[in-house]
Amino acid sequence: MSTTIAVIADVHGNQRALLSALAEIDGHPQVEHIYCIGDMVGIGYEINEVLEILFARKDMSFVKGNHEEEIIAIAEGLQSSSQDGERLHHEWLAERLHQRLLPKLKTIPKQIVAEHEGHKILFTHYHLDADQQFLPIDAEPSVEALDRLYKGTSFDLVCFGHHHPVHHFFSNQRIYMNPGSLGCYGKPLARYAIVTLTAEKIEIDLKQASYENKDFLLGYEELNVPEKEFILNVFHGNQ
Repeated sequence: MSTTIAVIADVHGNQRALLSALAEIDGHPQVEHIYCIGDMVGIGYEINEVLEILFARKDMSFVKGNHEEEIIAIAEGLQSSSQDGERLHHEWLAERLHQRLLPKLKTIPKQIVAEHEGHKILFTHYHLDADQQFLPIDAEPSVEALDRLYKGTSFDLVCFGHHHPVHHFFSNQRIYMNPGSLGCYGKPLARYAIVTLTAEKIEIDLKQASYENKDFLLGYEELNVPEKEFILNVFHGNQ
């Protein structure tokens, strides 16, 4: 017996990248379920298009990312932690958000624990502290640091995102996997992972789907997206 799942992270409002990855995943007949682990929105401007696609799926589970938290807070008139240019960007997105999508967005948890083929798996946008707040990004993560964070837990696999590069670590305790940001990359490639589980092992296949991103990148200028120069430079490599 085996179970195959897909994991996507950090779509970041990039509809074209999302559709390219989903097309490949849907062409994989063994995939039974997709886990989308946060930051569906933010940075990219196609907030409604992306959420409509994701929320229409019946084979997908979600966890909430920091960008969802900020946009929900602004949309509800609550305290937001984003500041300066990031705050302007989030306010602009919150104004564009279709209100019918907000209730669903609010119900999404910060973590999911699932079990497949006897393996306990944690799906989280990023590592949480004791107060269930996201920890600062570790720019140079190591298996030793990750093992310290998850010491005493029974997870066989921890799937996370938030930090956009791909991470794939093995220890004697568990596997740690970040498939890489699907929607933010210096190349027109949408990254994701296929995970195949049997009672004996966990196999991870890191994938990337190509897509045409010219119109998407031009859209930042056409819509005058707040912080567009910073976004195009830092998150899309000035393509």
